Amino acid sequence: MLGILNLNKPAGWTSRDAVNRVQGRLRRSQCRGRSQCRAKVGHAGTLDPLATGVLVVCVGPATRLIRHVQQLPKTYQATFRLGQTSPSDDTETEMTPVPTASPPPRAAIEAALPNFVGQILQRPPAYSALKVGGRRAYQLARQGHQVQLEPRPTTIYRLSVTAYNYPDLQLSLQCGSGTYVRSIGRDLAESLGTGAVMSALTRTAIGPYELDHACTVEQVSTAPLTELLLPPATAVAHLPQLTLSEPQLTEIRHGRMIPHPTRLPAAELRPPHEIAAFNAAGELVALLQQKKPGHLRPSCNFSGYL
Repeated sequence: MLGILNLNKPAGWTSRDAVNRVQGRLRRSQCRGRSQCRAKVGHAGTLDPLATGVLVVCVGPATRLIRHVQQLPKTYQATFRLGQTSPSDDTETEMTPVPTASPPPRAAIEAALPNFVGQILQRPPAYSALKVGGRRAYQLARQGHQVQLEPRPTTIYRLSVTAYNYPDLQLSLQCGSGTYVRSIGRDLAESLGTGAVMSALTRTAIGPYELDHACTVEQVSTAPLTELLLPPATAVAHLPQLTLSEPQLTEIRHGRMIPHPTRLPAAELRPPHEIAAFNAAGELVALLQQKKPGHLRPSCNFSGYL
């Protein structure tokens, strides 16, 4: 089975819980008791248990496309409680009131937003999965260790206020991979002389995968998976594309090189850039890379699964 699942993760579930549900269903439908049967499933972009919304789950050989899904922009609706701080920057750990905090005017909040748009440096939360000395930061933080992570670059494409009724502030944002939404609220509040903890988060889209079209975990349990899976091509719509002839398909199927078309810009051919290759039916058959000047070879080959 090969494809991509746009799943609406419910609150209280880890991303691994959601993957386990898909994997269990896949084993029941595909393996049918065979002990050596493997049901390969992976997700692209972790959501904390507090969060809900779009979780892209790749099934079968489509797990090779996870890195491309992770490159797609992500859209969120986030709610923050102003005037509070917590070790995890959300409501999952004990909150402490900011004694000198006063309600910032909406105009002041909106005036501060441009400082957090574009390429920015962001300090990840202490309660994150980043590793410090070989251990997860959240493990150290839960044991009472002081965790201070170095700022990391990220990209915020847009950021706006969608609702404000103090102490609750709701933001809409679109960002690149590696962004911590909790940190956006924390840093915005600090710039306004107060604190903020994230109280709710919904991921409404990852690239073309939108919440309005996401399936539920109940559907995963009951509906045929083949009816829920999206084509792998949806994960690589942002890559340069090439339709192969039958002779080219034969070469790619055997892992051999083909001459690259001269119409492809040189910048799109330089490693590690990849090209999405399709057959005449519009099915993704491979990702191609230039291995030597003038020639392309498959870096991921799906032709044997079609």
